[in-house]
Amino acid sequence: MEGGVEMKSLRLPAALAALAITATACSGGGGDDGGTSGQYPRSETLYTTGTAWGPPTSWNPMMRGQYAVGTIGLVYEPLFLFDTEAGEYIHWLAESDEWTSEDVHEITLREGVTWTDGEPLVAEDVVTTLELGQLDGVPYGNVWDYVESVEATDERTVTVTFSESRPQEWMNWAYSNPIVPAHIWGDMAETDITDSANENPVGTGSYVYESHTDDRMVWERNDDWWAVDALDMDMDARYIIDIVNASNEVTMGMLNQDEVDLSNNFLPGIDQVLNSNENVTSFYDGPPYMKSANTAWLIPNLTRAPLDDTAFRQALAHAINITEIVEGPYANLVQPASPTGLLPEWDAYIDQELVAEEGFRYDADHAVGLLEEAGYLDEDGDGFVETPDGEPIELTLEVPSGWTDWMEAARLIESHAQAVGINVTAEFPEFDLLVDNRNAGEFDLLINNERQLSNTPWTYYDYLFQLPVQDQQSTVNFHRYENEEAWDLTEQLAAVPVGDTEAAAAITSQLQEIQLQELPAIPLWYNGLWAQSTNSSWTNWPSEHEDTPNTPATLWNGWFELGAITTLAEIEPVE
Repeated sequence: MEGGVEMKSLRLPAALAALAITATACSGGGGDDGGTSGQYPRSETLYTTGTAWGPPTSWNPMMRGQYAVGTIGLVYEPLFLFDTEAGEYIHWLAESDEWTSEDVHEITLREGVTWTDGEPLVAEDVVTTLELGQLDGVPYGNVWDYVESVEATDERTVTVTFSESRPQEWMNWAYSNPIVPAHIWGDMAETDITDSANENPVGTGSYVYESHTDDRMVWERNDDWWAVDALDMDMDARYIIDIVNASNEVTMGMLNQDEVDLSNNFLPGIDQVLNSNENVTSFYDGPPYMKSANTAWLIPNLTRAPLDDTAFRQALAHAINITEIVEGPYANLVQPASPTGLLPEWDAYIDQELVAEEGFRYDADHAVGLLEEAGYLDEDGDGFVETPDGEPIELTLEVPSGWTDWMEAARLIESHAQAVGINVTAEFPEFDLLVDNRNAGEFDLLINNERQLSNTPWTYYDYLFQLPVQDQQSTVNFHRYENEEAWDLTEQLAAVPVGDTEAAAAITSQLQEIQLQELPAIPLWYNGLWAQSTNSSWTNWPSEHEDTPNTPATLWNGWFELGAITTLAEIEPVE
């Protein structure tokens, strides 16, 4: 495969005149904002919420899921971005790239990029970042399953040689992992690399650490950011203050009172606010209001009977009335998922004829018929079926306590299952306990949405089919499904050349046949990219309208590299 990955140009913001607007700082109830009065002028400060669930305690990009909002994206940056709408990569820290052969990728870094301590970005930084993956505890160690070597061939050129060509998987790494400075991280103790707080981090990005308190993280604009000159990207927000999640009621009040500019949490009743308050906006003018971010799956533990029975899983899938969930707890803020689970942006990879033939849909009578055919009958007359051996069935469906939308959905799934004779009870453990049980395989059923939109459907099939199954499954295959054919096809998908949609679709069709027949996990709905913004202090938020950006309006982890960083450069202060 010759040439670099296909790229596109960014639609970049125009320069804006400086504004001098006197405004009050944001607070949740009349108090100060973590600094002195007037320290953060309202016209220069973007207030966000909806991502952090606890105080900021880490700025270490190796501590995935624990670092402060913006650590990756605002401070540490990747080689590429990925445009999910166009399906194309954008050069970021990389100025250019070329596949000089099927198993060699040569990447040239931008000239003039500096770390915030003044040191230049060099090829050795990329080498060190990749080599850190060989340490225990670094979250991307699997990259060395197919990378043979990485070499700085000159000051700005990196040559990556692969033992196994997996361009889909490699490019997923290249845009979703940040580069760290070799002159700092290369000398760190191994324990510090994976466990240190790394407060006041040194990055190449658009913002630097300013301060933090228990309820917020404050970032200050890096006026020496390389993209100002290289890409004409100006950040009008001098400060970004991300506030730790409060209750839904408090967040709704903050939106209505111009105390927060962007909320990235699910807010029950937001559809009513969007229809009554013209200053509060979302991507779409009407339902579902939000774009789709990931798929919510019903995960069965396949090591437990009767969930290890394909016929039982098929019956359960047909018993669930997704429309009732979409219209009930979500008030049409989400959409039912395709039976394949693939997001709308991946429509080109869906075998629609196969879905029409093999896909499940809500049909309670059919669910009852499937149970009867497989020998699941209510022999004792208690309203619930027993196993073919006459054993009672008692299943629990777990979702985290406090996740109100999922809790309501779980209650509905409980009622749907019971209506066809499957004894399911919804339970709501604390999040940390649920995660521990999930990873150890100590559960019956749970809802999960770990994998988000990405550059390739390979990430979803890796989530469904990755082998081998370990004692602890912390990121993928929580259902513990073992199918060598499916995993082999997933690895073939990883090896498809970037941009070859036809070849990828031929493989995803085979994967869908296995998935639809076996249902190792059951797709439910597309979880929304929750993004409620106000036009009181900042405007030009992304929307479906052509004269606004078409990028994600979110500070969620993993979304800066999908274009959210561009959103921050596009929004404008209200004059």
